[in-house]
Amino acid sequence: MRVGDICWVELPSASGHEQQGRRPAIVAQDDAYASHLPTVLVVPLSSVRAALRFAGTALIRATPQSGLRIDSVALAFQLRAVDRHRVGSRVGEISNAEKQAMFEELDKLTGRIR
Repeated sequence: MRVGDICWVELPSASGHEQQGRRPAIVAQDDAYASHLPTVLVVPLSSVRAALRFAGTALIRATPQSGLRIDSVALAFQLRAVDRHRVGSRVGEISNAEKQAMFEELDKLTGRIR
């Protein structure tokens, strides 16, 4: 797994507004550094474009490179650590520009940039 890969992920049951169930998610963790960890950081995707109204989101286009069938929204504000066993097959990867946009949103969420 590499940062920017889109993989199928089985997110555990949740309550409230947390994403759950089987969905594509973007890998946000560098395996070259952290392959020994039992968990992987992922950013869930949503097909609901209205989610772009929230802070901490970025548009991910449906392209042959991404492997997505429809444009989706990266929900950076829902960054999660999931057990490696919950990460399934690779769908594709986001573009460098989309990766930059997603990490800028994470930086804003964590106060690294304003």
